[in-house]
Amino acid sequence: MTTAHELWDDVDAYFTGLLAPADEVLTAALRESEAAGLPPINVAPNQGKLLQLLARLQGARRVLEIGTLGGYSTIWLGRALPADGRLITLEYDAKHADVARRNLARAGLDKSTEVRVGPALESLPKLAEERPDPFDLVFIDADKANNAHYVEWALKLTRPGSLILLDNVVRGGRVIDADSDDPGVRGTRAALELMATHPKLTGTAVQTVGVKGHDGFALARVLD
Repeated sequence: MTTAHELWDDVDAYFTGLLAPADEVLTAALRESEAAGLPPINVAPNQGKLLQLLARLQGARRVLEIGTLGGYSTIWLGRALPADGRLITLEYDAKHADVARRNLARAGLDKSTEVRVGPALESLPKLAEERPDPFDLVFIDADKANNAHYVEWALKLTRPGSLILLDNVVRGGRVIDADSDDPGVRGTRAALELMATHPKLTGTAVQTVGVKGHDGFALARVLD
């Protein structure tokens, strides 16, 4: 008898094979990440394709990613950029950043993407001091305890009309536990409450099932 998880995996495999088939660059990025011992927490292929489509629908020229890992999602986002586009991605772990740089170079994205190493809450103020042009899309997929802080920084670095995406918001269903002492749950709830109450944001959240289990994402648009 097929279990629910097996069914989710089979449906994801069907969607991915039909709509987001792998190529050698993406396959190599996953292979190199695994060989380097990185945790297997990258987005699923169909989720990567969703990021790419959202970036293209947004007409994004400048993208900020908080949480690089091995650069798999970075490749999906980087491929959505126009020729003069720019993507900055922030990664805490220097080893992860080295893997990501190799993967991005293999993808031909090393000129349009920049990997910055260090705690994101240290990198973000430094980035703001550079007074960069506003980012059109921000993808947040880092340590969940600081999700609300990342959303606050995303607001400072974007413009009206920009899109903020927050990954892994369901926490296996634990997000509904208001009494949870899990830092990831508490940080995610704080970020969602910020999206719900901030006058410059309008957003929603969607739960998903698939190869990543019971998961989901939130997205918010920056208002005038």
